[in-house]
Amino acid sequence: MKFIVIGITDNPHPWFPPEVMEIIKQGKIFSGGKRHHEIVASLLPSDAEWIDITIPLDNVFAQYKSLSSLLTPHSSSIIVFASGDPLFFGFANTIKRKMPEAEIVVHPTFNSLQMLAHKLVMPYHDMRIVSLTGRPWPEFDKALIEGSEKIGILTDREHTPAAIAQRMIDYGYTYYNMYVGEHLGNPSLEKVTTLTLEEASQHEFANPNCIILTISPPRSAMPLGLSKKVGGARGGLSKRYGIPDSEFTLLDGREKMITKMPIRLLSLQALDLPNRHVLWDIGFCTGSVSIEAKLQFPHLQIEAFEIRPECEAIIHDNTRKFGAPGISIHIGDFLETDLSSLPRPDAVFIGGHGGRLKDIIAKVLTVLTDDGCIVMNSVTSPMVHTDSHQLWNEACQELNLKQEAPLRIQLNDYNPIEILKCSK
Repeated sequence: MKFIVIGITDNPHPWFPPEVMEIIKQGKIFSGGKRHHEIVASLLPSDAEWIDITIPLDNVFAQYKSLSSLLTPHSSSIIVFASGDPLFFGFANTIKRKMPEAEIVVHPTFNSLQMLAHKLVMPYHDMRIVSLTGRPWPEFDKALIEGSEKIGILTDREHTPAAIAQRMIDYGYTYYNMYVGEHLGNPSLEKVTTLTLEEASQHEFANPNCIILTISPPRSAMPLGLSKKVGGARGGLSKRYGIPDSEFTLLDGREKMITKMPIRLLSLQALDLPNRHVLWDIGFCTGSVSIEAKLQFPHLQIEAFEIRPECEAIIHDNTRKFGAPGISIHIGDFLETDLSSLPRPDAVFIGGHGGRLKDIIAKVLTVLTDDGCIVMNSVTSPMVHTDSHQLWNEACQELNLKQEAPLRIQLNDYNPIEILKCSK
């Protein structure tokens, strides 16, 4: 099966070069979104068959196959209209994924972010692109944490400019300007607006729209002292390897209820996070391990669990303070939590176990990937008769887990701590 994918803008009176007009004239089966149909309807042959591209896409491709018998030697292709460049987060990529054997010919036009950059006379070769069209937040969060200076964003009706601006404000990324392009390519409706994030968060924009974010002032012009303090990015404009314990909001102000920064960093090293994808933090308390991991390794999907309900407000406060969006929080007894809908972890940190360590590890093993690992810190204290290390050894032996040699460390006047690691 052959597809010819033609890129269009939002112009209600589109212009196509002669060779594309001839393709349309000879066509029999056409497809695209409803808005695309409205734009090109007057150009289609009177006997044209049109297939709306709607969710679920499997139904759309089933229709393509069912109508393939209508194709003739003179009209041997399904002609698809798509926004902008069909290979730029576009429908041509979907065809390649759904029907890898299909022949595809693309006739692109400028995509919306290119058109917005043209309107702003803004070079875009250095722009980081994020699509939020039908996609969740993680790639956008990653771009913020990594301090990208220029971000182009494809939006949808859920991830609107206002919602994006509010998320940035919530997590302290307030040093960006936002440029919004609406109905780009439509001479009568096209609009480009420059706003602060505060202004954008209170504004409604027409669909379709897209966004470019730029840091203001530019990084090169920002005073060094300000760059160290601005926003929550700390993992962005001025990345710190290790957040001081004193800066976290603590549980009842108790310093002993946080994994100390040097131990925290050694624990992240033991988890081998550069090569992991999903981290579970069980017993997060203040959220220090999850937050440090997110800022240092923003590609991670992090699921954080805590039995104490008062810790929910604490981790929310800390994620916003340090600019660490995208950590999923689960409050309740881990042993009673339904894990079936969660992504399987390949790294697990156990920050608290309440004496039920074996049961927690056993439950973790039901979902841990084959190459996954578990890390825990054990405090050696003369005041405790049965320490966590003993419980760990017993659990690993009974569950047939492979242990690595523990790392023992002592900080100042605190009791010695051992960093423990095991795998299947």
